[in-house]
Amino acid sequence: MRTFDDAGIFAGHAVLVRSDLNVPMDNGTITDRGRIAASAATITDLAEAGAKVIVMSHLGRPKGAPDPQYSLAPIAVELAEAIGRPVAFAADTVGEEAKAKAAALSDGEVLLLENLRFNPGETSKDEAERREFAAQLAELADDFVSDGFGVVHRKQASVYDIAELLPHFAGSLVRAEVEVSDRLLTDPARPFTVVLGGSKVSDKLGVIDNLLDRADNLLIGGGMVFTFLAAMGHPIGSSLVETDRIDDVKAYLERSSAGDGAARIVLPQDIVMAEKFSADAEHWVREFTELESTPAGASALGLDIGPKTARTYAQIIASSATVFWNGPMGVFEFEAFSAGTKAVATALTDEARSADIDPAERLTVVGGGDSAAAVRSLGFSDDAFGHISTGGGASLEYLEGKTLPGLDALG
Repeated sequence: MRTFDDAGIFAGHAVLVRSDLNVPMDNGTITDRGRIAASAATITDLAEAGAKVIVMSHLGRPKGAPDPQYSLAPIAVELAEAIGRPVAFAADTVGEEAKAKAAALSDGEVLLLENLRFNPGETSKDEAERREFAAQLAELADDFVSDGFGVVHRKQASVYDIAELLPHFAGSLVRAEVEVSDRLLTDPARPFTVVLGGSKVSDKLGVIDNLLDRADNLLIGGGMVFTFLAAMGHPIGSSLVETDRIDDVKAYLERSSAGDGAARIVLPQDIVMAEKFSADAEHWVREFTELESTPAGASALGLDIGPKTARTYAQIIASSATVFWNGPMGVFEFEAFSAGTKAVATALTDEARSADIDPAERLTVVGGGDSAAAVRSLGFSDDAFGHISTGGGASLEYLEGKTLPGLDALG
């Protein structure tokens, strides 16, 4: 993979940078600026080296046409703050305004194009249509830098096709994500613990399958717990369960119990059960074998791991040299059901890790948008963790062992 180790080689060049500025929004307000902050380094390096930087990204899922709710105009303001310099904005991607503003850039200046997905060519399944849009983008610049790891699993015009049309390089964010993921896959310091949560086990099957024989411990939380408990024959009330994945889960449990190098799968000892899915729902802590023993009976549903489980998980995490965490332990958005996620996040911080672990070998990776959003919303600083991934689905696919088109295109 070609990376730019010297941003100075782009001095005086117009450089298209594919960033991932797809941040969560609530009525026009950005609720998590993590991806903007992560994208700032490459853009800053290029601008300081004297490149004319043209940033492109998508936001949300518009249907191939302009949609005001997905405009990147508010992102330009936030990006300017993150990089400490003005950011011009073009209200189109390859139209007259984009061309004029790109041509007017001086060395060191930065331009952000409007949402790439306002053009149907960006995500088209038709290779010719996609290629045509990539060619129009390529006319704006001399070089292409791929720095949006969160989209490298997509075969899209600004990710894949454009690399065939311009000299192409990986940005520092993509390089860092690949290096961290490769450490997890090929050379993790031991003990290596994987913590998986989130609502659906189906989203994590590939990761479980590929990491089960690489990790030492696999800690399970979130809604996916209940498919595991159901596979073991335990009543789970009205908790979320994917019945069509029970056989898959049984196979993983059998692989784990058979030993032979497979990770130990650790499931919750207790669960916080609630009468309903609500922030103010009445709730109770129950052992994993007694989830239907609350006053809500079989209608109760699990919304967090219990305190005993949180302590156990924290101890395992703190004593591990390498930890990869993807997915919250419960409904962290509701304060009553956030304790499990907070306990895991606390155990993952550098200061909580065992003093017996060599800091040079220690690696903590917080992966997935929900996990990153959780640690920030719970008051943790990004600096408290070794690496917060911006990759989302791309990170999971990389850890599943899949070939990602956007990385393939970089050689």
